[in-house]
Amino acid sequence: MTAGRAAVLDHGALHVRDVAYDDPGAGEVLVRLVASGLCHTDLGVIAGGIPFPAPGIIGHEGAGVVEKTGPGVTGVAAGDKVLLSFTSCGACDSCRSEHPAYCATWLPRNLLGDLREPGSGAVHGTDGDPIAAHFFGQSSFGTFALADERSVIRVDPATDLGVLAPLGCGVLTGFGSMWNVLRPGADDVVAVYGTGAVGLSGIIAAAARGPQMLVAIDLVHDRLTLARELGATHTINAATDDVGARLAEITGGHGVDLSFDTTGSPKVARGALDAAAVRGTVLVCGAPPPGTEIPVDIQGILTGKVLRGVTMGDADPRTLIPQLVALHAAGGLPLEKLERRYALDDIQQAADDMHHGRTVKPVIVF
Repeated sequence: MTAGRAAVLDHGALHVRDVAYDDPGAGEVLVRLVASGLCHTDLGVIAGGIPFPAPGIIGHEGAGVVEKTGPGVTGVAAGDKVLLSFTSCGACDSCRSEHPAYCATWLPRNLLGDLREPGSGAVHGTDGDPIAAHFFGQSSFGTFALADERSVIRVDPATDLGVLAPLGCGVLTGFGSMWNVLRPGADDVVAVYGTGAVGLSGIIAAAARGPQMLVAIDLVHDRLTLARELGATHTINAATDDVGARLAEITGGHGVDLSFDTTGSPKVARGALDAAAVRGTVLVCGAPPPGTEIPVDIQGILTGKVLRGVTMGDADPRTLIPQLVALHAAGGLPLEKLERRYALDDIQQAADDMHHGRTVKPVIVF
């Protein structure tokens, strides 16, 4: 048993309290956390739009040092620096074909937190009460995480974990969605709806491929300015401009070839479909409440338009995260421009700042 502290979600709010961590079970790793990014998916759980058992520990962009390993763990050892990402079964068709984001058991293993192997370690309150703690195979809003080995990616001992923590979800999702799925070419017009951490990571990836146009769309002026710094050729402020009309103007009536909607808003997705070019693709991500539907005009998509969903950038973290670490080291992934650091005791302030657009990517440091 290891004593620690965690931000425990209960009754719609995060409460920092003392907790105790079991030793890791088979295939698990106890990680002493150095930092954790805060993601919009976490905000969705806090708001009650995404179900997760309470009281529980969420957080899914952890970074830290391996403290202990459970039976059968061979990929990491005590003392290794690691980044944490989502988990998967490793045995289904999607996992075997290097698409673990579409694991047959992805939802219960990650978002719902109710699928664990027999003998797994658990987290308890000081009075012994159970606390749910398997969010994305890690639950990183605490001083430790009991993580699945498949959630753990070993990195170089010189790695700055405080900077790279967001690679586990937000950056992985944004960069991977653009790099692995949309794959823009030199003749493409690309639009990114929403310039939070996911959207800005997508802009970085798209800019590296050099499309004809790269349009960033948001409600926050400062984020659009940052999008320009990161490679956007055009920006549209949706708070003041008619987005569809501006896209038609910018593209000379051609429309958008490749759209990436990071907002989770049905209205935004429908607007992206309306603004898409002939045979254009609209890729949507995010985690809105279950039952959220996108209205589609069938006549409007008969010109070959495609509406497609994506989870975690269709990425294998064990492949893409090391590449992103190397890209950051080479100066091609300026995460520092997105981040602001907060202490664990200030995690509710971090969530509020993110929700109101004051911070792009909060990073909780321990």
